[in-house]
This record gives sequence, structure tokens and C-alpha cells, in this order.
Amino acid sequence: MSGVMRAHRMESVVEAVGDTPLLRLRVVTKNAPDVAVYAKLEFENPGGSVKDRPALRMIQDARKSGRLRKGQTLIDATSGNTGVAYSLYGAALGIPVKLVMPANVSKARKDIVRAFGTETIFSDELEGTDGAIRLVKKIVEEDPEKWFYPDQYANPSNPLAHYYGTGPEILRDVGDTITHFVAGLGTSGTMMGTARRLREHHRSIRCIAVQPDSPIHGLDGLKHFASSIIPEIYDAAGHDEIFHVSTEQAWDMADRLAREEGVHIGHSSGANVFAAVSMAERLQREGKPGCVVAIIADRGDRYFSPLQWEKEYVW
Repeated sequence: MSGVMRAHRMESVVEAVGDTPLLRLRVVTKNAPDVAVYAKLEFENPGGSVKDRPALRMIQDARKSGRLRKGQTLIDATSGNTGVAYSLYGAALGIPVKLVMPANVSKARKDIVRAFGTETIFSDELEGTDGAIRLVKKIVEEDPEKWFYPDQYANPSNPLAHYYGTGPEILRDVGDTITHFVAGLGTSGTMMGTARRLREHHRSIRCIAVQPDSPIHGLDGLKHFASSIIPEIYDAAGHDEIFHVSTEQAWDMADRLAREEGVHIGHSSGANVFAAVSMAERLQREGKPGCVVAIIADRGDRYFSPLQWEKEYVW
């Protein structure tokens, strides 16, 4: 698999980003034995999530273009994973980082970014990531020269990281067998960039975008677009179908992955796998061949701390 292609000796942690493995899921797909379902394990990135790719690309592209100048502090709104990635690569590259995060992000994520020396500002938890976006824009407007504001929701380098990385890796590893690709919508960068590359393949590949089924949900990192600020990088034509998943369905699937496949994942990834397995079961019922690839955005250990939805779940 792709993991064997990683270099064994590196000059910097930034060289460890990408080339994440694909894992064939066998147990949770028992009702679709003839359809292959693969999980792309993005938690194998050094920062532990899929957000390592766009965070690093946004920083590198900004340095090359001169938008990120010496002495500036990187600031952005994040629900956690991009913030961890900014913090990691900021530390590695000597760039100070300050993050605006909703107050209710998991304690684990708060502790991780602080470990890299990052300063944090917390926005109203009831406003979610939209509140963090509004607050960071206000801060930047007050002193624009002080900050480098990559704005992950509007930065074209976000999807480009997946166009040049995630998409080609998937095609390299499953090639002509892939029929469906599944990813959640947050900033939408993963879907927009990966789907664009997959659609350039000579074989038709259906791209499925996952969203929470309600404005009030427990799927950290995913956005309910009908009730949220739509990211500038998002294009509705960039995917073929929207698949709505409830918090309970996603959390239950995350539990199953840990107990039945030995893969401990975050809840947004549980939503992606639920959609992928549902798609595989649909293909099985229709008697159609298929190969479904789903993004595993991060590990479950970032969700150990009590959350709003942890009323009946105990990790």
C-alpha cells in the first residue's frame, strides 16, 4: 500500500505529509460483500488529520507569493484539526500562530495546539465555526498588517492540496476500480480538490458529499450548509450527491469501527464511513460492482473529553 512509499529519512516534519494508506473495511461492510470499501487513513499525517495537507499548502504558497511576511502571526478560525496543523507547521517553520476556536471544541484539541506554543481565542460556542469566522475577521480588520490570515474557507490552496495530493494517491492505489468517493463538507476543500482530480480520470467516479442532517448536531468539523456560512471555495457542482447523516448514525459507526475493525476514528469520519457503507449496500442490492473510498479525517482520541452530545456515549 501507499505507506511503504514514505521516505525513511527526512529533513523536516513537513516532508511526512501525505501518502496515507487505504484500509479495506471487512466487518462493517458484511451486508455488501461484493463491494470494496476503503478508508483513507488521514490520521497517519504527522498532525493527525486530513487538515495537515491544506494547512501546509496554504503556508507554503503564501511564503512563496510573499503574502506571509516575516514578523507576521498566522491567524485563522478553526474547529480544531486545521488549528493543530497550523500549530505544528508553524512551530516547525518558525511562524507564530494564534487561533480563534469555538469554546466547545474538545479539550484534547485545545491542549494539543497549546503544546506547540499557539495562542487561542475562544468564540461563542453557540455560534459554532461561523462565530469563529466572524470573530477572526473582526480581529484582522483592526490590525491587518500584524496578521497573515490564510482563511481556509476561501483559500484556493486548500482544495489544491487535495487536487495534487489526495486525489492522485487514491487513483494510484485503487486505479480503475474506484466507482465512488465519499468526504464530509466542512471547509469543503477535501471534496472540492479531490473530486476535481478524480473527475479528470478516464473512468466515471461518483463523488458523495456528507453533511449533518440538522443544524444542531454533534459532528465536529462538518457544516450543515443550509444553515451555515457557505465557504467561498465551495461549488455545488463539485460533487454528484449530498448524503445527510445524523449524529447518532455517525457516532454509532465510529463505535463500530473501533470495536469491529480496530480503527478508532472521529465522529465526522464515522459519518463518512456510514455514507460509504450505505452506498456499498445500495450497490449490492442493485447487483452492481463497486469500489468506495471514504476519507477518515482524524483519530478518535481527540474526542475523549466530554462533549455536548456525550449523554449516553462513554469512550
